[in-house]
Amino acid sequence: MGAEESELSAAQSGDAEAFERLIAPYLRELRMYCYQMAGSIHDADDLMQEMLLRVWKGLPGFEQRSNIRTWLYKVTSNVCFDLLAKQDRRILPMDLGAAAGPDDAIGPPRFDAHWLEPCPAEYYSSAERSPGALYERRQSVALAFLRAIQLLPPKQRAVLLLHDVLGFQGAECGALLELSTAAVNSALQRARATLSARQAEPQALTPTGDQSALLKRYVHAWERADVDALVALLLDDATLEMPPLPQWLRGAGVIGSAIEQMIFAPAGPGAFRLLQTEANGLPAFGAYQLDRDSGEMRAMALHVLKLSDERIASMTAFVNPGLLTFFSLPERIPT
Repeated sequence: MGAEESELSAAQSGDAEAFERLIAPYLRELRMYCYQMAGSIHDADDLMQEMLLRVWKGLPGFEQRSNIRTWLYKVTSNVCFDLLAKQDRRILPMDLGAAAGPDDAIGPPRFDAHWLEPCPAEYYSSAERSPGALYERRQSVALAFLRAIQLLPPKQRAVLLLHDVLGFQGAECGALLELSTAAVNSALQRARATLSARQAEPQALTPTGDQSALLKRYVHAWERADVDALVALLLDDATLEMPPLPQWLRGAGVIGSAIEQMIFAPAGPGAFRLLQTEANGLPAFGAYQLDRDSGEMRAMALHVLKLSDERIASMTAFVNPGLLTFFSLPERIPT
């Protein structure tokens, strides 16, 4: 009997420590799958807890008709389907309509919407590419990809992730999701067509070369509240999204004017600090703003940047301070 078979037998007999050892090698990839299915790191945590409960309860009845990894994905998929049947798809502001004009008012926030959430590098870093997978793991957490797969019905979404990202064969996907091979192939075809129409197929996430100078200039622009310096870093047709604000902006000048009026002018130079991290395969920053009452810098947002050559093509500022803890960033920093 192999080590995994021995652990399985012990876990099926109620050995909690054997259960933890049995599933430990798969937890990281299952968490990423939950995140991709749900588009939310908060939901991913809840889904993982429910999955673990169902696996523990169902393990005594596991008959080893498939390997343990396949069975774990089957249980996890069903947990995801239950959640997705009850809530709307995750979105970003661009999904709500055209860009706001330069004279349009911004706000108020929409807290009723289910906003797509970013994920830290630990979700996808050091993940090996499975044989047969079409996507690199980093590509499969790109915001454009996640936004596009939210358009897919849950089973199409699962088929695409299982086959094209995780490398399961068509017959394995069918057995896992209780679909015929023909149904799997049809779902894959429709899912890929949706991604192609949204231009969310596999592609490089960031340009080659050293981008450190550009990112340093971005930090300096924010920390000095220098709107001209910030605008100089943007492509002419750059975009800005700021969920939970439902509006989004296009154009360097429009973006600069909005940031100056909404953020820089009221706060002034020295009111912001940025700490660098990574999100969804892209450079990102935890943004902090001075609380003049306490004298501390408080978490304000997570900025995720898409770069093109030597400028910034898009900025997504997730205005949700609670997200920063997932990136091992503090809630407050000293001035």
